[in-house]
Amino acid sequence: MEEHSGMQKNGNHNLLKLTLYKILRIKYYCFMKNALNINLDNVAISFSVLCGLHCLLLPIAIIFFPAISATFMGSEDFHKTLLYFIIPSSIIAMTVGCKMHGKYNVYLYGIIGVGTLLIASFFGHDYFGESGEIILTLIGTGIVSYGHLKNQRLCAECCK
Repeated sequence: MEEHSGMQKNGNHNLLKLTLYKILRIKYYCFMKNALNINLDNVAISFSVLCGLHCLLLPIAIIFFPAISATFMGSEDFHKTLLYFIIPSSIIAMTVGCKMHGKYNVYLYGIIGVGTLLIASFFGHDYFGESGEIILTLIGTGIVSYGHLKNQRLCAECCK
């Protein structure tokens, strides 16, 4: 009978160690996933803000440095190229974040914001003029950034 209780104590001890290990592993995984997602959100926000700043500051920069208009920074293709960075970083950050916190309505901010940036980049100048393109870009940048900030907040609340 003593052998049986010794085995039971050893079994409980191993179960406790295993449970503690799983809890710590889940906490570490959650922490790392949260840190990764917050960084991805920051990357997406940075690309988005860079797009908005380019739209606002390029006309001023061309006044002082007219040669900029002959470079890639001065061309319309700069916005389209930024979209190659904004779209994937937004998709990845939103996907990771939504899987963590489970609130998939945050995707709407990303879809609407990126959609607005796409419209501004491809059709803004032709249909809305230069001012309309700038306004659309700033609206899209704001929506994308807000969506990522909301995603960060929800991820931080989820993994406390």
